[in-house]
Amino acid sequence: MAIGWLTWALTIGLVLLLLAVDLVLAVVRPHRVKIGEATAWSVFYVLVALLFGVWFTLSHGSQAGVEYFVGYLVEKSLSVDNLFVFVIIMSTFAVPEAHQHKVLTFGIVLALALRGVFIAVGATLLSLFSFVFLLFGLLLLYTAVQLYRHRDEDPDVEDNVVVKTARRVLPIADDYENGKLFTRSGGRRMATPLFVVLLAIGSIDVLFALDSIPAVFGITSEPYVVFAANAFALLGLRALFFLVKGLLDRLVYLSTGLALILAFIGVKLVLHWAHESVDPRVPEVPTLLSLAVIAVVLTVVTIASLAKTRRDPSVKARPGTLRTRRRAESSPDRS
Repeated sequence: MAIGWLTWALTIGLVLLLLAVDLVLAVVRPHRVKIGEATAWSVFYVLVALLFGVWFTLSHGSQAGVEYFVGYLVEKSLSVDNLFVFVIIMSTFAVPEAHQHKVLTFGIVLALALRGVFIAVGATLLSLFSFVFLLFGLLLLYTAVQLYRHRDEDPDVEDNVVVKTARRVLPIADDYENGKLFTRSGGRRMATPLFVVLLAIGSIDVLFALDSIPAVFGITSEPYVVFAANAFALLGLRALFFLVKGLLDRLVYLSTGLALILAFIGVKLVLHWAHESVDPRVPEVPTLLSLAVIAVVLTVVTIASLAKTRRDPSVKARPGTLRTRRRAESSPDRS
C-alpha cells in the first residue's frame, strides 16, 4: 500500500494533539484520577482507535484494515504488561497520586519517541535484508521462552542500569517538589525523584519495544500501520492504568498468554522468511488467523485468571521478566 506524506503528517499531528491535551491536563491540573474520569478517557481513546481503523479500511482496503486492527490488538494486549511495570515503578518510588497522571503522560511521550526510532530502523532493515524476518522471529521466540520461564517474577526496577547511573551521577532531591522534574536547593540545581521515575519508565520501555515492534512487523511490513497501531495503543495507556490498576493483580495468567502470543508471532515471522527466501511452498499464517488466535488466547487467559483468583484470592499476578533477579540467579537450588 502507498502511504503519502500528507497522511503521515496528519496522523502524527493527531497523535501530538492528543498528547498535548493530555499533557496540559496533567501539568495544569494535577489531581487524583478517579474511576469515572479514567473510564471516560479509556472509552474515548478506544473510539479514536476504532474510528481511525474504519477510515483506514475505507481508504486503503480491507487487507490494510485487518492488518491495522490485528496490530492494534497485539499492541494493546502487550501494553497491559506495561501497566504491571508502571504499578511497580509507582509503588517503588512512592509517586504521589496527584503526579501519576503527569508521569504516565511523559512516559507515553518517551515511549512513542523511542518506538518511532525502532520502527524506522526495523522498516529499513526489513526492506534491505529478508533474513531480518528470521531474526525478529527468533527474538520473539526467545522472548516468549524467557517470559514464560520467569512469568511469576517482578522486574527489579532499582536494578535498572539507567536508574542506578542516574542515582550515582545526578544530585537528586528528597521529595517531589510539587511535581517538578528539576529544582534548586541551597543554590544547587537538582533532579527530583520524578525525573528518575521517568528515566525508569523510558528505559524499561526500550525492553518492551524489543518485543512489541517485531511483533507488529509480524502482522504487517508497512511502517505506517506499525506506527499507527503503536500510537493508538499507547495513547490510551494512561487512562487504562487508572481504570484497571486495581484489577491487574487478578490477571494471573497474563504473562503466560503474552508468551504464547509472542511465540505464535515468532513462528509466523520464521515461516514468512522461509516462504520468501527458502521455498514458496512453505505455508504462511494468514492475518485473519492471527487475529483469531490472539483473541482466543486473550479470552481464555482472562477467564482462567478470574476463575483462579475467585477460587484462591491470595494468588497475585506478576508481570514477568526476561531475566531472574540476581538473588534468584545465585540461589543454588534454582534450576
